[in-house]
Amino acid sequence: MLLITRKSGETVRIAESTLVAGKVVPSAPARRRGPAASYEELARVASRAWRPVESERLGEWELRAASGFTRRANSVLPLGDPGLPLDEALAAVRRWYGERGLPAYIQTATGAEGTQELLCAELERRGWVREVTAELWIGALAPVADLAEGTGVVLSREADEAWLARYQRKGVSEVALRVLGSGPSVWFASVPGEDAPAAIGRCVVDGRWASFSAVEVDPAQRRRGLATAVMAALARRALDEGASAAWLQVETDNAGARALYAGMGFAAHHAYHHYREPESAGTDR
Repeated sequence: MLLITRKSGETVRIAESTLVAGKVVPSAPARRRGPAASYEELARVASRAWRPVESERLGEWELRAASGFTRRANSVLPLGDPGLPLDEALAAVRRWYGERGLPAYIQTATGAEGTQELLCAELERRGWVREVTAELWIGALAPVADLAEGTGVVLSREADEAWLARYQRKGVSEVALRVLGSGPSVWFASVPGEDAPAAIGRCVVDGRWASFSAVEVDPAQRRRGLATAVMAALARRALDEGASAAWLQVETDNAGARALYAGMGFAAHHAYHHYREPESAGTDR
């Protein structure tokens, strides 16, 4: 038998044979700055900021598809109970994506209260492959808005041809434009350049949250504060709409972006992963 102490302090006994995976959870550190948020709140806000063109419910899971444009829009968001035993739910997921000519992906999270370590372990035990890991960072919005003034950043409700010329995903389709334009209140920012904007960014305002994505700078004009200027302009607009907190996603190996965002007051909240079904080809993140 194993003794497990819950957060409440209660000690319970379970049979060792029933344990799939486990870890010691340390006491939550005091947050020195930035907003408080649960994993579920952030997962739902992030989902609303990058909508698929097609979705379907499987119990409390959401199956999402967008013709393969990014894993985030082409993966299952498994919040809650799928309403079926796990093996049956995974079979249903694989059928749904197979009918659309897409590999099945499940987006999970680890590292915060309420995340899905046990589901990750179950997927790995069944041969699903962890293909991508990134992190979701959060911070206060007002300090970002105070970072730059008078930089000539242009804001728009649509991603025009100039903005798309700087966007790193080439050959953007109609589906991609629908995903980029999705969200409660979407803004696109650009710093005018010669052949294409010198820098761009995207922000979605959703209640108290503002998200930042697609922050890209002309390689020849980096280290001039353009990314900061874009984010500051978007943050000021988000503040005007009533937002007070911010989030963004960053790859674990992107040292430059991590240093930039840490300097703005962002800090990691949790990691998220995309698990690909066994023996299936991948798609772009």
